Amino acid sequence: MVDMQERLLPAMHEREGLLISVRRLARGSELMKLPIWVTEQYPKGLGPTLPELRDALGAARPFEKLTFSALGAAGLLEAMSARGVSDVVLCGVEAHVCVAQTGLDLLDAGKRVFVVEDATGSRSIANWKRGIHRMRDAGATVVSTEMILFELIETAGAGEFKELQRLVK
Repeated sequence: MVDMQERLLPAMHEREGLLISVRRLARGSELMKLPIWVTEQYPKGLGPTLPELRDALGAARPFEKLTFSALGAAGLLEAMSARGVSDVVLCGVEAHVCVAQTGLDLLDAGKRVFVVEDATGSRSIANWKRGIHRMRDAGATVVSTEMILFELIETAGAGEFKELQRLVK
């Protein structure tokens, strides 16, 4: 989750829908006990991660960064490697800057990247589209929140299925 911070979100295009999707994605990931990594771009100036997201993040603590790519955050790539992560589900803001640079760096690091289109935002729709298209053209797979959550759970027989189903409704 890239830079879903207090002073950034008010400027985002369709921010309410974005926030709903990011929250669902975070809650679904926590439900399935998937690792969640969160970044904050210059939190001193842009504030912390939104309070309405913090409770959905479980034990995840933000990695602070000044670089636009999340991989510039000290320890983030190492934390992913320590968990043996090969696939990354990416969401946050802004699609054409921090999310795009993160996605491109993850692809360069050999990761499979799934960009969650409805959980990724920018201040303008034009820049959002450019960011999504750039990541897709570079090899990222573009998905929706519901699509990726059901792919991750794989079966209606999973113990978490009913709770996940309630979450997406």
